[in-house]
Amino acid sequence: MPEIPDLEAAKDVLRARTLGRAIRAISVYKPLVIRSLTGEDVQQALPDQTVSAIHRRGKYLIFRLDRHSLVINPMITGRFQFCMPETRRSADTIFALRLSSGEELRYIDDKSMGKVYLVRGEQYGGIPRFTDQGPDALDPDLTYKTFQTRLKQHHGEIKGILTNARFITGIGNAYADEILFSAGIYPFRKRKSLTEDETQKLYRSIHAVLKEAIAVVKERMGDQIQLKIRDFLKVHAKAGSACPRCGGRIAGVKARQLETNFCRRCQPGLLVEPRIRSPIET
Repeated sequence: MPEIPDLEAAKDVLRARTLGRAIRAISVYKPLVIRSLTGEDVQQALPDQTVSAIHRRGKYLIFRLDRHSLVINPMITGRFQFCMPETRRSADTIFALRLSSGEELRYIDDKSMGKVYLVRGEQYGGIPRFTDQGPDALDPDLTYKTFQTRLKQHHGEIKGILTNARFITGIGNAYADEILFSAGIYPFRKRKSLTEDETQKLYRSIHAVLKEAIAVVKERMGDQIQLKIRDFLKVHAKAGSACPRCGGRIAGVKARQLETNFCRRCQPGLLVEPRIRSPIET
């Protein structure tokens, strides 16, 4: 699913190519994905409004317009594409915005799992789970002390906590694996078992891993924001490969259609319950 590095890279491109542009028309191909919380028809509400700002909040991208906001949670398979109107349209296209620049911005989702919300202004309260999110994982105000205090409020396995948006938001399955590998922490460790030193390593690893990944994704993605770039990750989706740190084999444990990857040597621990308790982020 798109996580902070993917969405940060996409956000920069979206800003460069949509800010100050007016929406001339919107074509909706799969209306069930779009939820109007204003009671208005999105195809009538959006035309002639200008894109004034684009923000990221956790795993949501927020398009601020003159009178409305379009809030998109791409979930697992949602992605964006810039193209000219005559470009052949994918059958998985949810909607397309015709911009005053002449381009189309298309939102594509081959599983139709993502959610698109139309709200007035910045009235985000009606969006499910949006206001329940904790601080962004890269929020400058998320100091170590705040992180430590929030962490103590959660119980269970550390990977499940990292992907819980109520704790901190923006981290999903892939980057949780990378962060825990960087910190040398077994993903199924109970939060209560972490030492002070391990908690500090975890906090530092969140920032280090995400910031490094943002730089890599931005460089390699360029303007092709429909791409999913994950091959540079060290352990995620690398089960059976050699650990880049010790040379051992990377393990993979599947549960609820998600796989946790880690190095048994670099992240030692006893696998008692091979499952991840946290649900898929929505």
